[in-house]
Amino acid sequence: MKLYISSASPFARKVRLVAHEAGLASQVEEVPTVVSPVKPNADLAKANPLMKLPTLVTDDGMALFDSPVICEYLDSLNAGRKLFPAAGPARWAALRQQAVADGILDAAIGVRYQTALAPKELQWTQWQDGQRAKWKQALDFLEADAKALEGDPTIGSLTVAATLAWLDFRFGADDWRIGRPTLAAWFAGFSQRPSMQATLPSA
Repeated sequence: MKLYISSASPFARKVRLVAHEAGLASQVEEVPTVVSPVKPNADLAKANPLMKLPTLVTDDGMALFDSPVICEYLDSLNAGRKLFPAAGPARWAALRQQAVADGILDAAIGVRYQTALAPKELQWTQWQDGQRAKWKQALDFLEADAKALEGDPTIGSLTVAATLAWLDFRFGADDWRIGRPTLAAWFAGFSQRPSMQATLPSA
């Protein structure tokens, strides 16, 4: 399998975490790929018309995207304990955690693109403030629900971990830990997992 990634992408890191936790990392060839919201990547477009990372090309040539789909596919190959709970409250809790964390990333990446790439005269401060409010409210939600992240990793806790690590990486000055001691303590412990250490981002 080939996984097209950027090392700095939190969505790619989520997939890489799943690959490691499922014991599949040795079967996944990581292909560093450059994408931009303003410049097409014709090579990636052959596999993914959205030209987004991550993109997985399976051994039989099928291209899968985006990260929730890739993660579920990899977990279908997982011979050990599944990272997507099969049914019941545990499944919905894990999927909700994934959705909240993905939503934080959607908001934060939008701000990152605008502040890092858009000319100053095109930057919209009110919009940025609105996106920041969304991800801070979502972090407060995770703080209130942090006990549900404990235990064996799931797609929910892996996504939350990838998200918090990316906020440290790109928005470290904001310090999401302030006022969220339970979430911060959980993340400090989870960050020591071998999968987290093996997938540290680079600039």
